[in-house]
Formats: sequence, C-alpha cells, structure tokens
Amino acid sequence: MKHLLFVSVALGIFSGTTISATAQTSAKSKAKRSNSRTAKKKSEKFIESIAIMPEATATVLSASKAEITDPLPVTDQGNKSAIEESSSLQFKYAQLLNMDVEAATNTDLYGFIEKWWATPYRYGGATKDGIDCSAYSGTLVHDVYGTVLSRTARSQYQECDKIKKENLREGDLVFFKTRRGVSHVGVYLANGYFTHASTSSGVMISSLDEVYYSKRYIGGGRIAANTAQQ
Repeated sequence: MKHLLFVSVALGIFSGTTISATAQTSAKSKAKRSNSRTAKKKSEKFIESIAIMPEATATVLSASKAEITDPLPVTDQGNKSAIEESSSLQFKYAQLLNMDVEAATNTDLYGFIEKWWATPYRYGGATKDGIDCSAYSGTLVHDVYGTVLSRTARSQYQECDKIKKENLREGDLVFFKTRRGVSHVGVYLANGYFTHASTSSGVMISSLDEVYYSKRYIGGGRIAANTAQQ
C-alpha cells in the first residue's frame, strides 16, 4: 500500500513537471511569435515612414537622361572648331611637320608642295620634268609669297637677311654647303622641317636635324617681303 502511494506521488510530480515544461515551452513560443510580429510591425512602420516621392525621382532621372542624351544648343553655326574646318591638306601637313592642326593654316604653301612633290632633280631645270634647288625655292617664294628671287642658291643667300637657326620661321630660306660655298637651298616650314629639291629624291621635305643636312648647314636667310610680315 505504501509502495503504491509512493508511485502515485512520483507520477504526480513527474506529470506536473512535464506540464510545467510544456507550459514554459508554449509560453516561449508565444513570446517569440509575439516578438516576431512586433518586429515585423516595427519594420513595416519603419518602411512606411520612408516617404517615396515619385515626382522627385522622375525629375532626377529625367535630368540625368538629359545630361547624357540631349545635345548642347547650337547658338552659332558659324562658330565651328578649327579642326572641323581644316582641310585634308592641313591634317596631312600638321602630321608631317609635327604641329597642331590649328597652326597649319598656309594651304597655298602645302598645295604648292603637293603639286611639285617628287618632281625629279635636274640641274638647271625649272619644270615638272626636272627642277634644281634654287629654281624650286624661287618658284615657291614667288607663287606663295609673291616675291621674286635670284636664280642661284649663292645669289639668294647674298640678298637675304641672315637669320639664326632658332629664329627661323615659315618662308625663310635655309642654305647648305654640299660642294664649295653655298650650293644648296630650301624653304623652311616649321619645327626644323624644310622643303627642297634634293639631288637624290627630287622635291621632298627633310629635317635640319638629319645628319647629312646638320653637318652641311650654313645658315638661314629671310627675304625682304617675309621680314615685312614680322
């Protein structure tokens, strides 16, 4: 009898413990769900508190799109850049002479060189069949700058004002000693380049820095008309 009573009491205690544990677990679950709902509500309130303004957003997007796609207003059709207005000759000679396109403006000069380019050298010649250096320089200065020069390189040197190498500018003459005394002449272009009728390749462009010409360079000369333009 005592044994049965002990078992009953034990079962009662165990049952109470189980019920208590179950109740605690249930209470924790309810608390978690409650907390989750509270957090969700807070999150919803937080999200709802962020004001979304469609009109402002559209305005920003519209402005960004305008910056990318809308061309600038053209107020003056005549105000084009120098590059847009440059001819193919200007592009070509800007590259040949290592200068900005905007600075390559003398298309009469470039056109003259193009017309005579690769004409063979002929001593005493003055035509497209063959031309020597002084005839080429004289023809160029006459056709481009409107000035008449003497016929030989030596006489051209004598009638020019002498110019230092660092002061050379377009249209000046450059003289060389390829034989005795002044024996070769060319017309200065820019950045150390000059055009001339060479004995080996005819009409061409060379550099004063080339070894052959730097060793034989005598000096530069400026004709009277070019001096007046200074």
